[in-house]
Amino acid sequence: MEWLEASTENCPVQRTLDVVGEKWTLLILRDAVNGVRRFDDFRRHIGLSEAVLSDRLRKLVAAGILKTVPYREPGSRSRNEYRLTRKGWDLWPVLMALSQWGQLHALGPEGPLLDLRHADCDAPVRVVVECCADHAALAPGDVTVRLGSGAHARS
Repeated sequence: MEWLEASTENCPVQRTLDVVGEKWTLLILRDAVNGVRRFDDFRRHIGLSEAVLSDRLRKLVAAGILKTVPYREPGSRSRNEYRLTRKGWDLWPVLMALSQWGQLHALGPEGPLLDLRHADCDAPVRVVVECCADHAALAPGDVTVRLGSGAHARS
């Protein structure tokens, strides 16, 4: 069976985009990775409506990417902070890859917003694809693509 004959119902890219493939969702995740936790801070920093933010946060919590943690300011009602779960932190390399691509191909004249550096040696951080045998920095031509066990013919 060839790629064009395979059903894409079980495609991990498609399933991931079903959960996080919307602009506002990715921006919420970007802010969460950078320490934003509270509803009003997300709304103010990203600049989206309360209704859209509430919807996206609810979906991220339902998907197990964010969890709610109650907090209470003195004299105020109890509210929730939104914190990344392990599943949420597993999206960090995806956000890093998007940022890396943006710095190469979509950067404005003012330069990058963030300068990410390795804490131990201060070298710039980059995303690479590597195999499990520690052959780092693979290019698309270095990879053989085969249909996996979940592939089945299109109906």
